[in-house]
Amino acid sequence: MALRPTRPQSRSDQLAERKAAQGDVFLREVDDALREDQLFHALRRYGKPVGALVVAGLVGLAGWLWYDYHKATVAGEQGERMTIALDQLEAGRVQTSSDSMAPLVKDGGPGYRAAAQLTQAGIAAQQNKTDDAAKLLAAVAADQSAPQAYRDLATIREVAITMDKLPPEKVVERLKPLAVPGNAWFGSAGELLGVAYLKQGKNDLAGPLFAAMAKDKTVPASIRERARQLAGTLGVDTIDDPKALIAQGQAQQGPADAGAQ
Repeated sequence: MALRPTRPQSRSDQLAERKAAQGDVFLREVDDALREDQLFHALRRYGKPVGALVVAGLVGLAGWLWYDYHKATVAGEQGERMTIALDQLEAGRVQTSSDSMAPLVKDGGPGYRAAAQLTQAGIAAQQNKTDDAAKLLAAVAADQSAPQAYRDLATIREVAITMDKLPPEKVVERLKPLAVPGNAWFGSAGELLGVAYLKQGKNDLAGPLFAAMAKDKTVPASIRERARQLAGTLGVDTIDDPKALIAQGQAQQGPADAGAQ
């Protein structure tokens, strides 16, 4: 059967097609420009909020960690004192709670001492006493007798509240060991580490890290959403294997570092 001849486009059809093509080009240019602009503003948009959210989100964790630790230990005077102090904090009696924890900070066992210091640090941070909070957190992070979960939490908190003063290299040094898939603090540490990479101009490391967090279902949903947005801004798609994605970014960084030497 013979095919019907193709009907010539009318003038209006030609104009509409040309306009659509021009629109596609314009949208692509806008998208490219937006990516550059979003990346330029990524630090200002997420840098301080990330630190603030980490601090706010972790303030209550000291109490939870203490409770978990307390379940595995014999209840005694220290446990009762910690319970009273946390009840006072929940009731809004902040200074009274901090005072109640002072004896635990001075003479408490490793777990109680660390939990009290973490809680006092959270109180100080919320009162904008950053230096006091940082000292308490540094003490916990350096305390080899404290449970490792407490020490890791203290490290993340200390970096979060002092990030504006720390060089990005120092942030990377302290948080890279914690910002790995499978670690309990992958999301919290990874978010801060990603911001440090952005400050260093290492988008090839930041992008895969954000994408890995976005795909990791063990990471809190709020962190995953921010990580997904930042990964997209950096032009990195998420994949199912977060470890492979981070390894890919590090493999790409290796030749670049070798060439720079």
